[in-house]
This record gives sequence, structure tokens and C-alpha cells, in this order.
Amino acid sequence: MANASTGTLYRGGEGMWSWVAHRVTGVGIFFFLLVHVLDTALVRVSPEAYNAVIATYKTPLMGLAEIGLVAAIVYHAFNGLRVVLVDFWKGGPKNQRKLFWVAMVLWLVVMLAFVPRHLMHVFGG
Repeated sequence: MANASTGTLYRGGEGMWSWVAHRVTGVGIFFFLLVHVLDTALVRVSPEAYNAVIATYKTPLMGLAEIGLVAAIVYHAFNGLRVVLVDFWKGGPKNQRKLFWVAMVLWLVVMLAFVPRHLMHVFGG
């Protein structure tokens, strides 16, 4: 049944949105891995085609997309550890909100360390 105040199935709050984001990032990572396996397998079919595909990955647009990929992977990893703690630690359910914010701070720290360095690499700085 939809929430009367928002008109959605989602109740809001950290737990619900982290659940949604965890699934979205998981699907995104799955599709990245699928493409990665397929483009790597292309080297056996046609090395020239493989080289052409890899050349498209060396563009600034793809460099920016890599930031999104890393953000998804890091979020999925930290949130997955949070889910494990909530499920298997006696104090997990009581502390799930704190664990969410710990995961978000860790995600932010990793991204703040990664993004500037990556942008220097992408744009030759």
C-alpha cells in the first residue's frame, strides 16, 4: 500500500533509500562486468576490433563515467558490509542508522581521495 503522505511505496529514511541504492548499484555493476567480459573476449575474435573498443574507453567522457562506476562499487561495498553487520551483529538493528552514516562517511572519504587523482589522470594534469 502506498504511503499516504508521499504517494509512494517507499517510507523514506536512510534504510529504505540505502536498500534502493544498493540494488541499483548492484545492477549497474553487473552490467559493467557483463560488458567487461564481452569486450575482453573480443580480443580472441578480432584484435583490431578489441583495440578500437579499448580506444573508446580512453576518452574523457569514459573517464568521467569511471567516477560513477567507482562510486557505485565503493557504495555497494560499504553498504554491503553495513547490511552484514545489521543482519549478523546483535546490536546491528539497533544501530543501523549509525552504521548507515558510517558507511556514507567512508564512501565520501574514499571518493574525495579518488576523484581528484582520477581527474588528473583523465585530463593529463
